[in-house]
Amino acid sequence: QVKLVDSGGGLLQTGGSLRLSCAASGRTSSSLLTAWFRQAPGKEREFVATVSRSGDNTRYAESVKGRFTISRDYAFNRVYLQMNNLKPDDTAVYYCAATSGYGWPRMTRDGYEYWGRGTQVTVSS
Repeated sequence: QVKLVDSGGGLLQTGGSLRLSCAASGRTSSSLLTAWFRQAPGKEREFVATVSRSGDNTRYAESVKGRFTISRDYAFNRVYLQMNNLKPDDTAVYYCAATSGYGWPRMTRDGYEYWGRGTQVTVSS
């Protein structure tokens, strides 16, 4: 059974930075396709970023391109989301998602069967 624990959220001002962490147990993170999604109040959960198993390939939502970086840490079995130059529109609950399936990239919710509980990111203006 795969369990994902996402963490690292917080409250900060516009222009600040945060690093979110997704820790996987039950499987090594390198055996999973992993992504980050987010859900703002009153909105649908949306894709943010994904990374391939090798870590060599990444894909981002247009709204975060150039500001967010997704990466793997094989030593600690984690996937990170480094978020820079944060804006109020980035305020949301951020969820780590993973799948043992194949076919990359996956940028929709139904592509993932494992989910973290979410971590809140609030950016004030």
